This record gives sequence, C-alpha cells and structure tokens, in this order.
Amino acid sequence: MDRTSFQLAAAKILSREHENHGIGTLGEKTLHAVIKNYIEPDEDYHEVPLEGYVADIYRDGHVFEVQTANFNTMRDKLRTFLPLYKVTIVYPVPATKWLRWIDVETGEVSEKRKSPKRGTPQAVFRELYRIKPFLKDPNLSLRILLIDVEETRLLDGWSYDKKKGSHRNDRVPSELVEDLEISCPEDYRMLVPPELERFDSKQYAKATKLTVNRARTALNVLYDLGVVERVDKVGNAYIYEVVEYGLS
Repeated sequence: MDRTSFQLAAAKILSREHENHGIGTLGEKTLHAVIKNYIEPDEDYHEVPLEGYVADIYRDGHVFEVQTANFNTMRDKLRTFLPLYKVTIVYPVPATKWLRWIDVETGEVSEKRKSPKRGTPQAVFRELYRIKPFLKDPNLSLRILLIDVEETRLLDGWSYDKKKGSHRNDRVPSELVEDLEISCPEDYRMLVPPELERFDSKQYAKATKLTVNRARTALNVLYDLGVVERVDKVGNAYIYEVVEYGLS
C-alpha cells in the first residue's frame, strides 16, 4: 500500500475536475478515475482496446479492471481475458463515508455528515458470488481498497425527505486506509476474522459487520474456494472451520 501515491492520484484528478468547473464533469466518476491513476499513473495504458473489449488498464500482459459493482457484467470479459492475460479486479470499499446532499432545485449542498456505517473488506463477497466460476483461475487476482470517501447524493428520492430512492452523484476519495491483495484461493483466508474458530453464519456476520444473508453468501464463496469446510450442522445452520492444511 502506498498512501502517498494514492494522494497524488487524487490530487491529479481533483485538480483536473476543478479546471473543468466541478465534480462530475469527467466522463467517469471521480473514485474510478482516482483508482485508475493510483494503479497506473501513466494514462497511455488506460482504456486500451483488447480482444474486442476495452481494458481499464493494460500493461505488459496484465489487465486491471476497476469495478465498483455489478461483477456479473464482467463475465464475458473475464471469459475472454483470463486464458490470455493476468487479470486483477480492483474493488473499492468505502471505509468511512461522509455524506452531502444536493438540492436538485436550488443546487444547494448540505454540510457533510459522517455515516454510521463502516465498510469492511468482506463487502466484496456479494460481488464475488456473481463470478464464482472464475475465482479459482490462476490468472485472476483481486485487490480490495478500503477508502475514506465523501459522497454526494441528489435529493430526488420518493420519500418525504427525498432521501430514500435517491441517486448518487459522485464519490470523492480522501484517504486510502488499506490495500489488500488476493492472488490465490488461500489468500481469501484473510477475510475470515482470526477469532472465529468454529462458527456459523450468524457469528461470521457479527464478526464482519455483514447482514446474516450476506454472511451466508460470503461463506458460500469461501466454501467453494476450499477456504472453509462444513464440519457440522445445527438445525438448518452449517458449522464452519477454516481449512488448515491445503485446500479441500
């Protein structure tokens, strides 16, 4: 992890946006642009046509795809790229998030407020489930970036305060908190909290701050990767342990 490089990438993009008279004037969102410049500062290697697609970054036989959501849209691209290139999916998770609201009628922007929710690396499992058949491919790796962000949202929702159902305008990163690299199935063990020895989905959810449903999805992926094994069942709940010696 290189926080200095991340800050330089953020300063570069924000300066460019300032010159263009405001956030959101780029062809891509701020967070996505900053991450691309953090991973590869030389923009000659950005947006490279490759095998009928456009790679976010391509250099020396290595593709980087910055994906904030909807991993299912990557399936065809992965199916094409993985037999030919190393591919790293870069997934940002808001660690601490500050919110500002934009009044769509007046343009007024509220003071920022800190969201009570804090992101964890395990948030990635919701997306990984969508590309589960590709996760064991030796050419596929993952980088999870925990980033403090300031998010602006439009007051255009359906609730009385116009917040529920609102649309996100942009996310501006302020600090890189953690940069986790997962290059093989065994590396996913870092996403099982060390205090968990024999556990069910509810205990995993509590330790990782996921909902129980998302914890079940995470454990489904970890089980498929051979990182955890099912050692018992209590009622309808599986009991898991981390696989200690090799993959199952």
